[in-house]
Amino acid sequence: MPKRPTLHDLAREAGVSIATVDRVLNGRAPVREETAKRIYEAAHRIGYHAASVIKQRMQADMPVVHFGFILQKERQYFYQRFAEAIAEAVRTAPGVRGIETIEFAATSAPDETAALIEKLSGRTNAIAAVSINHHAISTAVQSARERNVPVFSLLSDFAPGLREAYVGLNNLQIGRIAGWMIAKAARSPGKVAIYVGGHRWHGHDLREAGFRSYFREHAQDFHILDTLVNLETRQLTYEATLDLLHRHPDLCGLYVAGGGMEGAIAAVRETRQPDEIALVVNELTPESRAGLQERYVTLVDATPLPRLCTELIGLMTHAALNGVSGTPGQHFLEPNLYTPESV
Repeated sequence: MPKRPTLHDLAREAGVSIATVDRVLNGRAPVREETAKRIYEAAHRIGYHAASVIKQRMQADMPVVHFGFILQKERQYFYQRFAEAIAEAVRTAPGVRGIETIEFAATSAPDETAALIEKLSGRTNAIAAVSINHHAISTAVQSARERNVPVFSLLSDFAPGLREAYVGLNNLQIGRIAGWMIAKAARSPGKVAIYVGGHRWHGHDLREAGFRSYFREHAQDFHILDTLVNLETRQLTYEATLDLLHRHPDLCGLYVAGGGMEGAIAAVRETRQPDEIALVVNELTPESRAGLQERYVTLVDATPLPRLCTELIGLMTHAALNGVSGTPGQHFLEPNLYTPESV
C-alpha cells in the first residue's frame, strides 16, 4: 500500500516551509494568494489528503463565479479534451471560486443551442458556446445580455455585435495556411477540394474565404473545385471523398475546414499512396496523428486548448464581475501546427 503524503512532503513539493503550509491549512495568518495557490497545486499533484481543505481556505474570501459552457459532440475526442481543459482552467482560475456547468448540444440545430443559452443564463454568471451563426442564437444571446450575463463565442463566431467576444483561432488565417500548405506540398498543380461543415458555421466560411484567397493571390495554376458540405460527419465525408477521388483522379489537394476529417483520412488511405494527396485537417486526435505518421495527412492545424481555456476563463471572469461590455471584441490565439515530422 503506497505511503500517504505527509505535511513535509507537501512543503517540499510546494517549495515552502512547513510553517507556511500550516498557516494555509489552519488559517493562522494571511498567506499571499500565489503562495496558497502553489501549495494547493502541489497538494493536488501529490494526492495530499487535505487538498480540499487548502482549497476552501484559499478561496474563503474570493468571489464565486459560475461559468456555463455549451460544446458539441459529447463523444468526440476533441470535445472531451475541451471539457477537461475547461474544468482544469476553472479549478485553477486565480482570484475566484469557479464553478463550471458544461452542456453538450446533441445537434447543431439553432433552437437547441438557443434553449441551452436560455437555460444557462438563469443560473450562471457568464456563458461560452460553440455554435452556428443563426438569428435564434442571436436572440438568445441578446436575452442573456439583458440579464447581464455575457456570452462568448468559441471556435466559430456568432451573434456579432451582441456576444461579448469571440475566442479562438483567426479562421481567415487558418484557411490561408491550409492553402499555402497544399500549394507547397502538392506534387504538381491540379484540382483542389474543400469541405465545410455547413453554411451557418461562420468560422468555416472564413476558412474557405482565406483558402480561396491564397490560391487567387499566390497559386493561380491550381483549380479549386466547388465547395462540398459534409455536415461534419465522418461517414458522409468518407463516402463523398471516395466519390471525389473517383471522379477526379487528378485531385492533388483536399482541405477539411470543419469536422468529419476521419472519413477523409480513411478514404485517402484506401485509394491513394502516402503523400499522393496533400490533405489538411483540423485538431490533433488519434486519427489525425496516425494520418500524419503514415503520411496520408500533410498538416494538422490545432486549437491550443489549455491556453484557450485559461485565457477564456480570465475574460469570462472579468465580464462576470464587471458587467457586459459595450464594445464586443475578438481574442485570437496562435494555432498549433503539426506535420508528419513533428509527431
